[in-house]
Amino acid sequence: MARLRDREHGCPWDVEQNFRTIAPYTIEEAYEVADAIERDDLPALKEELGDLLFQVAFHARMAEEQGAFDFADVAQALADKMIERHPHVFAEAGDGRTAEQQTVAWETLKAEKRAAKGAPSLLDDVAMALPALMRAEKLTKRAARINFDWPSSAEVLEKLDEELAELKAAEASGDQEHIAEEMGDILFVMANLARKLKVDPEEALRRANAKFTRRFQYIERALAEAVRTGPQPLDEMEALWLDAKRAEKR
Repeated sequence: MARLRDREHGCPWDVEQNFRTIAPYTIEEAYEVADAIERDDLPALKEELGDLLFQVAFHARMAEEQGAFDFADVAQALADKMIERHPHVFAEAGDGRTAEQQTVAWETLKAEKRAAKGAPSLLDDVAMALPALMRAEKLTKRAARINFDWPSSAEVLEKLDEELAELKAAEASGDQEHIAEEMGDILFVMANLARKLKVDPEEALRRANAKFTRRFQYIERALAEAVRTGPQPLDEMEALWLDAKRAEKR
């Protein structure tokens, strides 16, 4: 990485990058790791983990150039954090904590760290850069720690019905800003519902995307075999969609 960033002999593209320009690639590589895992493709996972590690090396090298920290400091900070978070593992004799006790201890430690940083709110360190659906789930999870939460999924479903009614009213009004606001409320409630049902909303949506892609491509293949191009009657495409669905079940 140092050689790639060398201003005289390195790669011109790598040399001109900075933390902000590289950040989107870091996020993209993390998603490609998740995709390899979803596909259960271990050779691809090995490659994608390498690509993700390269992003860490890239950021660390840029920081080293500024005299802030280097790759070894990143690794050391990680090791220190793991030891701090797992005294039940790394203490000489261990402290005999159960998993539940460790969770409580960890949340207490994080609260102390937030207070030390002058960030007393439970929500202060939920990263703004997270995908919106993931951030919504994390925000509600944090709020639930002090019992600001629906008792069960049944109440969330009732709230969803309420929000759907409000969206219908907004749509009838024709106020696009109001429609967008109510749509956001529905998505937020859905993130809450996923948490109550112990479903990762990002993973669930990725799977739904993959399912849609498979079935739509089935329709495309069927139309291509029939030498039919361009827009087609919706009822015929819906019939092909059902064929795809039945084929998957078989």
